[in-house]
Amino acid sequence: MSIYDYTVKARKGAKLDLAELKGKVMLIVNTATGCGFTPQYEALEALYEKYHDQGLEVLDFPCNQFGHQAPGDEDEIHEFCTARYKTQFEQLAKIDVNGDDEEPLYTFLKAEMPDEKIEGLKNKAAMAMIEKISSTCKKPGDIKWNFTKFLVDREGNVVKRYPPTSDPASFDKDIAALI
Repeated sequence: MSIYDYTVKARKGAKLDLAELKGKVMLIVNTATGCGFTPQYEALEALYEKYHDQGLEVLDFPCNQFGHQAPGDEDEIHEFCTARYKTQFEQLAKIDVNGDDEEPLYTFLKAEMPDEKIEGLKNKAAMAMIEKISSTCKKPGDIKWNFTKFLVDREGNVVKRYPPTSDPASFDKDIAALI
């Protein structure tokens, strides 16, 4: 299987065949509108604006599994993101990223890149605290919290997994190298 074998649910019942994104760099993120990491939408949008014309796609998957921090329906979430953060990138249907009902794409992503490198004492402490309260993180490789990010190259290879504590601006150079 490759990432291009997956079709995901878009907003309003539409579907997105990831094969349509062949040749693009993808940044895939599980998000929430009521999370302490929600301001990362601003940096995600900045990366999208900077690199979209060169082939970057940001895929935003709202997820309510962590602290019930994405309680709204698809329209409410979309309205919040576009009004507050002026997001223009692809926002998909709300999904689960762990457990019995997890989105198959996330099963694939976690198998390809089962863990992220956490840098800095502050980030390590924050992630240790998050892991203690994350009730859906049951097995190795599971997503620990909102705003876990996966970077996929133009050939569809999952090349990096970033923890929720990583500010998207901090991996601008990783995206630039793939563009």
